[in-house]
Amino acid sequence: MTAEAQIADATGPIVDMGELSDYADARRLTAVEPGTHALTLTWSDGEQASFHYVWLRDHCACTECRHPQTHERMFRLVDLPAEIPAPSARITDMGALALDWPAMTGIDAHRSLFDPGWLRQRADDDGGPMTTAIEPVPWDAGFAEELPIIDHHAFMHTDAGLHDWLTGMMRSGLVLLRNGPTEEGEVLRAAERIGWPRETNFGRHFDVVSKPNPNNAAYTAAALEPHVDLPNWERSPDYQFLYCLANEAEGGASVFTDGVAVAEALRAEDPEGFRVLSETPIDFRFQDETADLAMRTPVIELDDAGRPTRIRFNNWIRDTLRVPGHQVEPFYRAYRRYWELLRDPRYTVRFTLRPGEMIAFDNLRVLHGRDAFDPNTGHRQLQGCYLDRDLLRSRLRVLARGSAPGAG
Repeated sequence: MTAEAQIADATGPIVDMGELSDYADARRLTAVEPGTHALTLTWSDGEQASFHYVWLRDHCACTECRHPQTHERMFRLVDLPAEIPAPSARITDMGALALDWPAMTGIDAHRSLFDPGWLRQRADDDGGPMTTAIEPVPWDAGFAEELPIIDHHAFMHTDAGLHDWLTGMMRSGLVLLRNGPTEEGEVLRAAERIGWPRETNFGRHFDVVSKPNPNNAAYTAAALEPHVDLPNWERSPDYQFLYCLANEAEGGASVFTDGVAVAEALRAEDPEGFRVLSETPIDFRFQDETADLAMRTPVIELDDAGRPTRIRFNNWIRDTLRVPGHQVEPFYRAYRRYWELLRDPRYTVRFTLRPGEMIAFDNLRVLHGRDAFDPNTGHRQLQGCYLDRDLLRSRLRVLARGSAPGAG
């Protein structure tokens, strides 16, 4: 019995492609037109797409080419000749693509079957099931009225609550959980709902409290200017969780700013200043008795399209400025103006975390800070940890395929 016949039904896929993500599609293939290096397929709705022969051979999903349990590729492209001969191609009675590859030197003849829905997902390189992109939406002070707020129980125990949290994080980079317990370690349990915490020199998690002999400004009662955490790491943490266990002290309101949106505001106001901060690498460094972590990078990092995607702004651990003399004044001018905008009330959201609340934010986009507080007026304790972006994307993909909770 063929792989096509084994799993075909009225609504499901036709060919087992070894995918956990759904690819069933009612649109069937109706025609195939072979070419010199590729073939063109036509679906029942008239849509067409071309696929190279080498690509098709590389993506055969049969149990000889893919491991039946792990779905990992066992086929070795390097064993084929650089120019592979064209296969014999036909559309099966059920609307799938069948390819018969001729024998080659040291390689037996081979048959590949492809599901029409699986191919349709990959037509024209549209991203297919790997796509979990949720476009970031920039925000300013008005975002305080739109801040996503998720119930702790829904986040921890329902797919819907977790999905709302994940999409909110991807979209705005700032989400508040409410109505949670005030038990030690709850921040880790929240992180483990998604994956596992990212450990750093501050540990698997950390307590944000005022304490004697601090090795970081967060462990004081002082006001904190807007900043990202750990820009001195080559791989700065992607996301940060801050869970409030107690907040009886006067002051200490949390402050958040969309650093990417502010970078765009700087570019509109001062294109040269934006260029300086996005092209001038500077040094960040953290030192204590057991660690010396340093990184050299621009304050504003751009993607290939020139859009700001990562912010590295942390005045406490900005190290000695090492730039040519003619760049000193332009850098300080641009740095000062960006800092002024980060402080600007037009772009900031301020609120006080209550016990049982957790704020989570994109550490490479959303800068955070706080007002000073008086530790003599009451106990204030937040617990924090970090999480990698890959884990959030993984959970979204797992939820999208309707699987049981897991790391994906």
